[in-house]
Amino acid sequence: MFRTPAQATPHAEFVAVMAFMMALVAMSTDIMLPALGHINRDLLTSQPNDRQLVIVMLFLGMACGQILWGPLSDSFGRRPAIHSGSVVFMAGCLISILSQSMEVMLFGRFCQGFGAASARVVAMAMIRDRFSGEQMARVLSVIMSVFILIPMLAPAIGQAILWASTWRMIFAAILIYGLVVQVWFFLRQPETLGIDKRPPFTFRTVHEAFMAVCRHRATGFYTLSAAFVFGVFVGYLSFSQQLFQEFYTTGGRFALYFAILALSIGIAMFVNSLLISRYGMHRLSLAGLVTLTLVAAIFLILTILHGGKPPFEITFGLLFVYFLPTGVLFINMNTLAIEPHGRIAGMASTVINTLITLGSLVIGVAIAQAFSTSLYPFATGALICSILSLGAYCLACRQFRKIPAQVD
Repeated sequence: MFRTPAQATPHAEFVAVMAFMMALVAMSTDIMLPALGHINRDLLTSQPNDRQLVIVMLFLGMACGQILWGPLSDSFGRRPAIHSGSVVFMAGCLISILSQSMEVMLFGRFCQGFGAASARVVAMAMIRDRFSGEQMARVLSVIMSVFILIPMLAPAIGQAILWASTWRMIFAAILIYGLVVQVWFFLRQPETLGIDKRPPFTFRTVHEAFMAVCRHRATGFYTLSAAFVFGVFVGYLSFSQQLFQEFYTTGGRFALYFAILALSIGIAMFVNSLLISRYGMHRLSLAGLVTLTLVAAIFLILTILHGGKPPFEITFGLLFVYFLPTGVLFINMNTLAIEPHGRIAGMASTVINTLITLGSLVIGVAIAQAFSTSLYPFATGALICSILSLGAYCLACRQFRKIPAQVD
């Protein structure tokens, strides 16, 4: 049944709709992982690491798209921004399905990311429209716990499609997923931003909102800290297929191992939702960053001791433990960064997520492209990024005490 703006979506359904919308990027990323080798061969790329660009271009498109969809959602409403982005996303899927070269494929992936950015950034703004503070972090943790089911299942779905058909049908599956979620959103999710709260869409308004976010030093440091954490994750995503299927020759078990690691993030997000009222975002984030740094240090030591290639059991176990605090930090860092900017939630979400995505892309590409015959680049990069993230977080906390927590 269609819901009017006067009817709020029931809490459980709101959580589900936001989760599946935010999972659009994860679905578009993770379902492709088993097919990267096939794409590399069919499109005749020259380097083994060129396949990583299929992941990278999606994130680059998402970073660029957020710059548009956030301000549009603040000025014209959340729903129009979501609908417009969905059209671009589906067009990108069609381009990738029909591509005959890597260049066309990458353009389609960029369009997918550009369109899917609307679901990511506007969903965050809609959550901020309804919730704030630790309540927002708790709701976001539950949403992300539901969301994590997608990256757990996506590689297995992609692998199953490859067994039955070709990699082009994987893009068709992404297109169908996006269409179903869009229809659900259209019918059931009303607008969350009142007309009286929408600033006019002018370059001056956008610039002022952008500067308001950038001048908030605590937000800047939280954003930087999150970029370092997410950068390691982007690097892992980019070369995970090579790591499991080629470096450790796990073959078809790749989807299972990937799902287990995704489960670790989901567990952390769910536990975060239970503990956040008791311990608060700051204490949980600090504990997560300290744990991240210690695990990364152990990972690098063991990598050195085993000549760059630890036994699979050690690598897999350390990755599982490493991603546990990562799940906590994904939620809390974003919430801490956006919390002071409720009045311009759409623009704040845009700026913060764009900077996180761009920063993490630079870090992730550097880590993934350095991968060849050992885990030295990943282990070293993870430790450096963990230390820098912890340092940026400490600076953010210091600034947070000096700056009002709310600028509504």
